Amino acid sequence: MGLVSVLAGCATLAWYGQAVSGQLDLLSRREHIADLIENPATDDILRQRLERVLEIRQFARSELGLPDSRSFRHYADLQRPAAVWNVIASPRFSVTPKTWCYPIAGCVAYRGYFDRDQAWAAAERLAEEGLDVTVAPAVAYSTLGWFSDPVLNTMLAWSDATLAGFLFHELSHEMLYVPGDSAFNEAYASLVEREGVKRWLARQNEPDLAARWEQDRVIRDRLIEQLLTTRERLSELYAGELNSFDMDVAKTREFLRLQEAIGELADEHETDQLAGWLSRPLNNADLALVATYEAGVGAFADLLAECDSDWTCFHQRSSSVAASGAVARQDFLQAEGRQ
Repeated sequence: MGLVSVLAGCATLAWYGQAVSGQLDLLSRREHIADLIENPATDDILRQRLERVLEIRQFARSELGLPDSRSFRHYADLQRPAAVWNVIASPRFSVTPKTWCYPIAGCVAYRGYFDRDQAWAAAERLAEEGLDVTVAPAVAYSTLGWFSDPVLNTMLAWSDATLAGFLFHELSHEMLYVPGDSAFNEAYASLVEREGVKRWLARQNEPDLAARWEQDRVIRDRLIEQLLTTRERLSELYAGELNSFDMDVAKTREFLRLQEAIGELADEHETDQLAGWLSRPLNNADLALVATYEAGVGAFADLLAECDSDWTCFHQRSSSVAASGAVARQDFLQAEGRQ
């Protein structure tokens, strides 16, 4: 076994070590939401937020057909600003992300760390290998139902609509998940999230909240459009025959164009949503996951329409597609607008 293989093996073991210890620490901090709500010592604002969580969970089960699982029945205060820090990497001249494979989740395009410094150390090692790298803090994450995932302190500062969207999304993964097929999994969960939030907001009779969510969606959709456009332009560039120097120059030009477009969008809307995109130079890794989370949502929207918005039909037909094999799933995602 060569030195590189040995070092890679050590790095993998170290990652699993921090993952296990981080997960155990998180689980040790859990408290039952029902107990906290009943406890008179619980802060009133925290109690109100936790009551909202239970309302959203009930809506997910009764109105969206999502599982009544063990998840999000507990609360945990991590006493830090993020749950994990995800390291994402892509080759210098590619927008296809590097993947890591795990026993439960299959192969995914990021590696999560419970400690910020460890995440940045891992990112620096990947950068030394010549990869484009970014570190993205995640205020929440899910174990796909393998553990009783708690609601985290990092999530409770969200708006009600964002909180509902996260819970719908993660419960969707517990409902249906194909190991190794991130595009299918994320498209399915993203459709349930979007449609679920829309229906949940309609029940709340809070026009201001619904209007704010719609505006945030418009901003997000316009951002995604810019990211996907840049991703496509770079894909064409990297497939060309330019030498490395000229390709680097063209690459830099594309990312400057992207940041200018994001800046113009930020000038139009008073929002913190775009701040992170403007605070640092961007690279391939920032674009690597965009297609994974966005492509194929329209195909599931068509499927829900074919089911006349009946969630039982939708989940059953989605499960049938999931079981049909990788090629059939890919064809399905590309068949948007087939009605």
